[in-house]
Amino acid sequence: MSRSDRTDRRRDTTGGTTRRWLLLVVPVSLLGALLAWLLAANDPVQPEAPARALADCAGAVVLGLAALPRLHDRLEPPWRILTIVAGCWIALEFAMLVFEATEVLALSVGELGAGQFGTYLTEVSGGQIGIAILIGSGAVAAYSAFGYRLPERATSDLVLVFAAVTLALRPITGHMSQQILGSVLAAVHALAAAAWFGLLLALALVVRTRGEWAVLLPRYSIWALPLLAAVTVTGIINGLVRIGGPADLVTTGYGRILIAKTLLLAILLVLGWWWRKRWVPIAGDHRMDAESSLRRAILEVVVMAVVFGLAATLAVTA
Repeated sequence: MSRSDRTDRRRDTTGGTTRRWLLLVVPVSLLGALLAWLLAANDPVQPEAPARALADCAGAVVLGLAALPRLHDRLEPPWRILTIVAGCWIALEFAMLVFEATEVLALSVGELGAGQFGTYLTEVSGGQIGIAILIGSGAVAAYSAFGYRLPERATSDLVLVFAAVTLALRPITGHMSQQILGSVLAAVHALAAAAWFGLLLALALVVRTRGEWAVLLPRYSIWALPLLAAVTVTGIINGLVRIGGPADLVTTGYGRILIAKTLLLAILLVLGWWWRKRWVPIAGDHRMDAESSLRRAILEVVVMAVVFGLAATLAVTA
C-alpha cells in the first residue's frame, strides 16, 4: 500500500482522539444548569438540577444506543457501552433521589439518615416515582450486561422500551399532568428530545468510516426533523401553560430560563437546516471524511447538552 493510500485510509476512518471530545457533554450540561440557576436569580431552584441534567443526558444516550438497530438493520447494539452508560444513569438517578429527599425534608445531605430516606421513598410520591425510575434504569443496565455476555440471545428492543418508559415516568407525573393531555405532551417532549440528542451522540460513538456516515447520517437526518418539530411544539405549549403573561418571560426565573432555552433551540434549528444543506448531502455522497463528520456531530451534541442543562433546571424551577 502506497503512502497516499494509507493517508486516504486514515482520512476515511476516525480515531479515539476526536471522539474524546464527546466527554464535553458532562461539563457543558452542568454549565447549562449553572446558566439556568443564574437566570433564575431569586426564584427557588431545587438542588437536584445538576444531577437531573446529567441523568437526562445518560438516559437519552441509552435510548439512542438502543435505537441504533432501528436506524439501520446492520447496526449491532453496542452492549458494552450501553451497560456502562446505563450504570451511570442508575447512579445519577439515585443522586437525584437523595437531593430530592433533602429538599422535601429540609435537611442537608449529611443530615439525611437511612430511616428518613426510606420514609421519603415509601411515603412521598416523588420518592415512589424515583423508585420506579431506579427499577427501570436498573433493568436496562442488567439486560445490557446480559447482552454484552450473550449478544446472540439479546435484543435491543427491550432496552429501547424500558428506557423510553423510564424516561417518560418523571415528565408524565410532573406539573403538566394537571392539564388536559398534559402527560401526553410531556412524554412526547421528553422522548423526542432524548431520541434527537441520544441518536446523534450514539452515532458519534460508534460510526467509524466515511461509508458508515454516508449511509447513517441521511437516515438520522430524516428522523431528526420530526423529532425537533415535536420538541419545539410541545415545548411552546408547555411554556404557554406555565407562563401567566408576556411580562413573566422577563420578571420570573422560569420565563428567563425558557427564553434562553428557546434561543438555543432556535440556534439548533438553524444549525440543523445548515447541516441538512451542507453536511448531509456531501457526507451522503462520500465526499466528506469521517473525521469531519464526527467533528460536526460533536459540535451539535455539545450545543444540545447546554439545552438539556437548561431544561433540567427549568423542570425544577418554581
